[in-house]
Amino acid sequence: MRGSCPAARIRDGCASTEVRVRDVRVSPEARIREGSAVTVDDARLNRPQPPVTWRGRVGDAVLAVVVGALVIASAPPAAGWPAFALAGAGSLALAAYRPAPRAVLVVTTLLLSAYVVLAEPGAASALPVVGAVHTASRVGHRVPGAVAAAGFLAVFAVAGEGLNTTLLLAGWFLCANVTGLADQNWQAYLRQTEQRALDAERTREEVARRRAGEERLRIARELHDSLTHSIAVVKLQAGVAVHLARKRGEEVPPALLAIQEASGEAMRELRATLVVLREPGPAGRVKEVVERARAAGLSVTLTDYDGDLPDEVQHTVYRIVQESLTNAARHARASEVTVQLTADEGQLEVRVEDDGRADPVAGFEPGIGLTGMRERVAALGGTLECGPKDEGGFLVRAQLPLSVREMTARTSEAQ
Repeated sequence: MRGSCPAARIRDGCASTEVRVRDVRVSPEARIREGSAVTVDDARLNRPQPPVTWRGRVGDAVLAVVVGALVIASAPPAAGWPAFALAGAGSLALAAYRPAPRAVLVVTTLLLSAYVVLAEPGAASALPVVGAVHTASRVGHRVPGAVAAAGFLAVFAVAGEGLNTTLLLAGWFLCANVTGLADQNWQAYLRQTEQRALDAERTREEVARRRAGEERLRIARELHDSLTHSIAVVKLQAGVAVHLARKRGEEVPPALLAIQEASGEAMRELRATLVVLREPGPAGRVKEVVERARAAGLSVTLTDYDGDLPDEVQHTVYRIVQESLTNAARHARASEVTVQLTADEGQLEVRVEDDGRADPVAGFEPGIGLTGMRERVAALGGTLECGPKDEGGFLVRAQLPLSVREMTARTSEAQ
C-alpha cells in the first residue's frame, strides 16, 4: 500500500545501481530525474499502490468467498435467507479491500451488524469485520477501524452470544488493529532502508565522478607544467639551430629538421590532449531540468540568467537546481517552486524556494543531497544557505563567484 510523490526525474541517471526492487513503476519524480521514460529506483517512496494483477484480484475474491462460506456455515439453522444475504454480501465486500479499504470497512461493518441482529450468530460472524479492520489499519486508518470494531462489538453484546464472546471478539479486533499497524511500520521501514541504500549508491557514484574530474585536472596541470615545457624547449632549440644553419648558408641536417617537425607535432597533440582532460563534461542547462519538472506535474517559475557562465559555475548551478527540485517534489510535497538566477558584483545568486510542508519549528538536518550541494558550492569558493522558511516552505540560496576561473587558477598555484 504505497503512496506517491512527484519527485525523481530531476537528476540525470548515472551508472545503473546494484540495488534493485521488483515491480517499480515510473513516477513523475522519476521522469524529472532521468529526463526520459526510463524506470528508476529512486522514486519508490510514498507512491500510490501499483495496479493489482488479475492473479491478485482472483486471490482476493477467493479469500472473500472462503470467509463468507465460514460465516454462513456457522449461522444458526433458523436464520432465514435475508440473514444469509447480509452475511454473504458483507463477506464478499472484502474482495475490494485493496482499492477501497475504508469503504469495505463501512459496508462490512454495517452488513454484518445487521446480520447479527437478524440471526444472533456466534463469534464467526465477526471474521469479515476483523479482516476489514486489519486492512484499514495497515494503510493508516486505525481510528476508523477502532470505531467500526467498537460499533460491531456493541451490537454483538446486545444481540449476540453474550459478554464472554464479546470480550473474545474484542481481543480479536485488538490484534487486527495492532498487526495492521505493525505491517504498516514494517513496510515504511523497508522503503526507508531502500531509499537510504539508493542515496548512498548515488552519492558514491557522484563522488567517484568528481574525483575522476579532479584527477584529470591534476594530470593536465602536470603535463602542462612539465612535459609541455620540455617539448617547447626542444622545439625552440631545434628552430634556432635550423635558423642559424640557414643563415650561415650551411646545409641543415635532416635529423635537425625531423626534430623540429616532431616537436611541433608533439606540441599540437599534447595541446589537444590537455583540452580533453580539462573538459568537465556536458553540463545540463537549468531550463532543461525545469522543463522536465514541469512535465512531471510540478509548477515551476524560472527567472534565468542571460549572461555566459564558466563551465564550472554552470555545472554547479545545474546540480543545485536539480537537487532542489527533487527535494521539493519528493520530500516537501510542494505545489509551487520559484527558481531565480541573478548576478550582482561578480556573484551569481541561485535562489530556489517552494511552498512545501517544511516546518521552521521542527528540527532540520541536511540529507546527503544537500551535503553534496554544499561541497560543490564550497569547491568554487561560494556559500550556501538552506532550510525551512519562517512563513513555511523551504529555501535554498547559493552565492557563486563568476570569476571562478581566476579563483581556480590561484588555488591550483597555491597547491
